[in-house]
Amino acid sequence: MFKIYVKAARLRTLPLSVSGIIVGSFLAASHGYFNWVICGLALLTTIGFQIISNFANDYGDGVKGTDNEERIGPKRTIQSGEISPENLLRTIKITSAFTFLIAIILIYLAFGKGDFINLTVFFVLGVASIAAALKYTMGKSAYGYSGFGDFFVFIFFGLLSVVGSYYLFSKQLELTIFLPAISIGLLSIGVLNLNNMRDSVSDAKSGKNTIVVKIGVELAKYYHYYLLFASFLFASLYTLLYYKSWHQFLFLLAYIPIFKHFLVVYRNKRPVLLDPELKKLALSTFLFAILFGLGVFLAE
Repeated sequence: MFKIYVKAARLRTLPLSVSGIIVGSFLAASHGYFNWVICGLALLTTIGFQIISNFANDYGDGVKGTDNEERIGPKRTIQSGEISPENLLRTIKITSAFTFLIAIILIYLAFGKGDFINLTVFFVLGVASIAAALKYTMGKSAYGYSGFGDFFVFIFFGLLSVVGSYYLFSKQLELTIFLPAISIGLLSIGVLNLNNMRDSVSDAKSGKNTIVVKIGVELAKYYHYYLLFASFLFASLYTLLYYKSWHQFLFLLAYIPIFKHFLVVYRNKRPVLLDPELKKLALSTFLFAILFGLGVFLAE
């Protein structure tokens, strides 16, 4: 049974989920702010949010019938009958409570009991993160079914992940930190866009009106190109603004597999063949996060 829940957690998505924390932590360390305990708790919290989201997607799409035989990706646990909706819902509640507890400990250790404003703001952000993870496909007003998935991925995987983690260390907000945060957010949207291109036919039939369903696969491919190119531009702009050493261009190595991925999407005629690209782009984003952060840190 444990293996089935591990399958529902979709561990292959975790490297993408922690990419923003990695960038934010490296940026903070390069500016003289870092704490291993806060870093570890931030990573655990983010992993918890991602697992909640994966469980919730399995549950939401499963009970709505969106996960059916026409779906191209690997079968999820409710779809295959490996877990009942009731058991998965109970697991979602337990995982949410555990993750929220870790988040509370993280916030308290980062700010202390005397910093009421930051404690309150990050408490609200923690609640919002769990709500966003749950409401992507769960409930009647699931935002993933009305085309807002891309927006929320950008906010939570990009801006909040990078800027929020940087703030946990530094207690300061620097506007230029938003540049690499935007890059992470755009690449994260790219992974979701791939998923939605792959599932566009079954999503349309099930009433899941993603951006791809709304604009069509061909325009979604152009949208995908812009996401990849813009992510490169924002990372490059930050690097040029704060250039000190060639190490800061290490992140360019991550764009070699991203460029190869671009060519695959450009040549693609069958959405089913995009499934392997999900893992490739997610791992390329993870590689970008490590190389970008490492480059900034080594340049100091």
